[in-house]
Amino acid sequence: MQIILLSGGSGKRLWPLSNSTRSKQFLQLLQDPDGKKESMVQRVVRQIGESALEASIIIATSASQRDFIETQLGGKVDVVTEPERRETFPAIALSVAYLASQKGCSRDEVVLVMPCDTYTEARYFDVVAKMVEFVEQDVADLVLMGVPAKHASADFGYVLPATAGEGASYMKVEHFIEKPTEKKAQELMGKGAHWNGGVFAFRMGYMMDLAARYVPTHDFAELRERYGELPKISFDYEVAEKASSVVMVPFDGKWKDLGDWKALVRELPAHAMGNVILGRDVEGSTVINELSLPVVCDGVKNVVVAAGHDGILVCGKQSSEYIKQYVDPIHMRPMFEERRWGTYRVLDDARYADGSHSLTKSITLHPGKYISYQIHHHRTEVWTFVEGEGIFVLDGEARRVKAGDTVIIPVEHYHSIKALTELTFIEVQMGNPLIEEDIERFDWDWSKVGGL
Repeated sequence: MQIILLSGGSGKRLWPLSNSTRSKQFLQLLQDPDGKKESMVQRVVRQIGESALEASIIIATSASQRDFIETQLGGKVDVVTEPERRETFPAIALSVAYLASQKGCSRDEVVLVMPCDTYTEARYFDVVAKMVEFVEQDVADLVLMGVPAKHASADFGYVLPATAGEGASYMKVEHFIEKPTEKKAQELMGKGAHWNGGVFAFRMGYMMDLAARYVPTHDFAELRERYGELPKISFDYEVAEKASSVVMVPFDGKWKDLGDWKALVRELPAHAMGNVILGRDVEGSTVINELSLPVVCDGVKNVVVAAGHDGILVCGKQSSEYIKQYVDPIHMRPMFEERRWGTYRVLDDARYADGSHSLTKSITLHPGKYISYQIHHHRTEVWTFVEGEGIFVLDGEARRVKAGDTVIIPVEHYHSIKALTELTFIEVQMGNPLIEEDIERFDWDWSKVGGL
């Protein structure tokens, strides 16, 4: 059995802690059974491991999220990145092609697709196991999870069941309704409609045949090369709504989308996180601070205060679901990112009267990690090392660096850095444009350098 976890999203509703690369599923605000912080994606992978499911996990995501996944999950999962964002149907098709040509899975292999950010409980995975059983028993080509609708909501898709199967453990599906009005949702609830849980199970051959209608290949490399030929459409619209053989398995347990601050703070282990001082009359308020500067909150009830590298949010809990419309117009680079080698945060981004531009970052590399051998075509960089030791390479010449050293990297010069210990340096970029895309990478063999 194979599990495909879908990881996407822009992170706007949990601004300022989430952004286009650091989506909500990577925020380490939850608490695991040992009292340690964990993210939504870490939580669901842990829950899968603790369940009776014997499955390999693949995460389908964008290239911008790959480093977050590798940092938080290490070698626990395989990662398939889309060449471009084209909705869930192409992402699932690409992942299935990876399973076929890279992992050697057969057409009869059962695949389960689920979101990576659902907040749920152990019983959820018991229902997932039933879904897999029904696929193996050929009950239907497509088996999906339905959650009994608890209130009329326009935020979910709905599944209207037709008839119950043997023992009422599954129901045949009459049709789907994608995000109806609240009035229509109320009518559907009266007919026994369930929310679409976004969990689907099928045999690999079923999805391979559907994808082959657009790109007739099962080769992963070829499909990735021709990815733009797949329709930009969701799995629900392209597959579920058109399926002639589909049943639903109900799950009536804890199932939440922690997609806004109001929902998220209910599941947090504390009302104050980070450098926070709570004063008087702050009942019902939650304050989260990722900055080193202190945040003091006094005399405000039922508010969310979130201070991050991208900005500061102060809003009433009841209003938090509406903040997306206010932050959508904000277009700025992410000010903090996790990478496979460590982290960076932007300290200053300045433009001057003569048109010049400078960008200052604090960069930390973990021991043994390194930045790729690269050149920039539009900027000069100055690095000042403030902590630790490493090996710096400039145009093929390697030397050891330590706290207090400074190096200059002119435009169009090859360079790299490897951390021997935890290594932090301040990087000042000067040029135009100063963008992350101004980078060309090359191979470099660190074994020929040794430890110097």
